[in-house]
Amino acid sequence: MKRAAALLFSIATALALAAFALLGALQGRPSDVVSVRATAANRLALTRTGLDLLMEWEGRIYAVLAPGDAVRLQGLNIPYRFEAMSSALPPPGAAAARGGLNGAYHSYAETEQELLRLERDYPAVVRLFRLGTSLEGRTIFALKISDRPDLDEDEPEVLFMGCHHAREWISVEVPLRFARYLAENWATDADVHRRVEEAEIWIVPLVNPDGLDYSIQTYRWWRKNRRFNADGSFGVDLNRNYGYMWGVDDDGSSPAPSSEVYRGAGPFSEPETAVVRDLCRARSFLSVVSYHSYGRLILYPWGWTDQPSPRAVLDRALAVRMAELIRAVNGRDYAPEPASQLYLTNGDTVDYFGGTLGIPAFTVELPPLDSAAGAFMNAEADIASVFAENLPAMLFLVEDACERYTPSGRAATPERPAGPGRGKAPSGPYGPGH
Repeated sequence: MKRAAALLFSIATALALAAFALLGALQGRPSDVVSVRATAANRLALTRTGLDLLMEWEGRIYAVLAPGDAVRLQGLNIPYRFEAMSSALPPPGAAAARGGLNGAYHSYAETEQELLRLERDYPAVVRLFRLGTSLEGRTIFALKISDRPDLDEDEPEVLFMGCHHAREWISVEVPLRFARYLAENWATDADVHRRVEEAEIWIVPLVNPDGLDYSIQTYRWWRKNRRFNADGSFGVDLNRNYGYMWGVDDDGSSPAPSSEVYRGAGPFSEPETAVVRDLCRARSFLSVVSYHSYGRLILYPWGWTDQPSPRAVLDRALAVRMAELIRAVNGRDYAPEPASQLYLTNGDTVDYFGGTLGIPAFTVELPPLDSAAGAFMNAEADIASVFAENLPAMLFLVEDACERYTPSGRAATPERPAGPGRGKAPSGPYGPGH
């Protein structure tokens, strides 16, 4: 009897371990981080394999190897080396003191509470909108900051977004801190007061709430959303799911669900990108910035082709000015360049806004301050520094939109629900007038 019980226990244990290994493979758990020389040929070859590329740093390209990727990499006949990278999670004591593994970085729940607090504490300039929900039912919020936030005024509108990719925690912090900075300083700082008075500033700090929480709670390297795909894999790359030039080729995105750059079943197939599209249709944005992390870059259209966009000269001028303002704070250089110069992408955010609306649209890749930590994992102490250097560029884009804006002469109206082809802002359970 004991022998039978032991045998059953051994079988159950083996099955559990096999299931765990299978789950790890399906969810893309890495076995190693490797790097190769950063040449144009290597960059193109790695992109086409669908490997999970982490960053380009000091002449080398870093990638995570999921199960089976080592064989694919060896098949490319590219010399590579293994890298020792820490998980760079906050120390257990410090993390526990702050209530979670993310330490000073914001989880979804903490982001929600911060947005609610800003609306509660600064009702004169802040209104919170519920844009929709993620696959797992988390709310995707937009914060509007203006001198009369309940009204749809005849003013320029600018959008700042963060966290399309789950592991890029710092990309939540920069737009979220911008919202806090504007709310806290509009009454006392003359420059901030003027920008809040003359513009409508929209902030969506967390586009991918499901992925962010999975990155915090389960697997730090997670990139995509949490779509359960037909082949048993998980996730769609939200920054390949926008409608402009979606899936135009397999170099800038992948049709394979297991790929880290899987574009989804169709353009805007994911609720997280659909709510951004709907916000875009409901508003009249003059500039858009999407924050990502690593690389210290300011990317502008096109990403889908290496040919220049019709706005390339104007976009580059704005990107150069942003880079100058950033450099003046901490001395760090952010390189302004077309998105395709890094690698081809299709179905991404900046091409959608640039191609659909013809407006300035930028991906700002925030800096890796510690390459040994894998670039997505800046220390908590780095948050303030990264935000501080980006603040002047954010204020500049609002100022630029004000200078380019031509008033239509229409009267201000209350914010109202958006509908097909009409309306100006989504309604929701938060904010005055509900």
